[in-house]
Amino acid sequence: MDSITQLAEQLGAQLKALGAQVCTAESCTGGGIAEAITRIAGSSAWFEAGYVTYSNAQKTAQLGVPAELFPRVGAVSREVVEAMVGGASRHSGARFAVAVSGIAGPDGGSPDKPVGTVWLAWADGARCFAERCLFAGDREAVRRQTVERALAGLLRLTAGENPSRG
Repeated sequence: MDSITQLAEQLGAQLKALGAQVCTAESCTGGGIAEAITRIAGSSAWFEAGYVTYSNAQKTAQLGVPAELFPRVGAVSREVVEAMVGGASRHSGARFAVAVSGIAGPDGGSPDKPVGTVWLAWADGARCFAERCLFAGDREAVRRQTVERALAGLLRLTAGENPSRG
């Protein structure tokens, strides 16, 4: 069993024990986090919704991310993922949520935000945590590491811990 499936299985067991549900708001992973969660049999008991909002327009339309954030801080930013996770939580009603936005490559990087830059945010209804990661490798590797980090953070959050690494 690969590490992503293992994390998803552990997350499902934790959510089931809590009687809680999770939702995802994804950009650079294109639904990969939701796919990992729904690999697990019985996931309909703990997976509420997944939002794949690749464009800025859809981040605003589906999740309520303020359009004025994009020219000011960019789509790959703490402010945007915090707004994404908040919107996903509100719209789905799920107790736990994760959001990701990043630059998977091979293009799109800049000196301030190189390829591999990913912002993640987790929320549990009362608290919101965000983290900036810089993942190495090609597009597939960046996306895989993002899914792993998102799931590991959700697992920590459902255990009552801070999901970010620092």
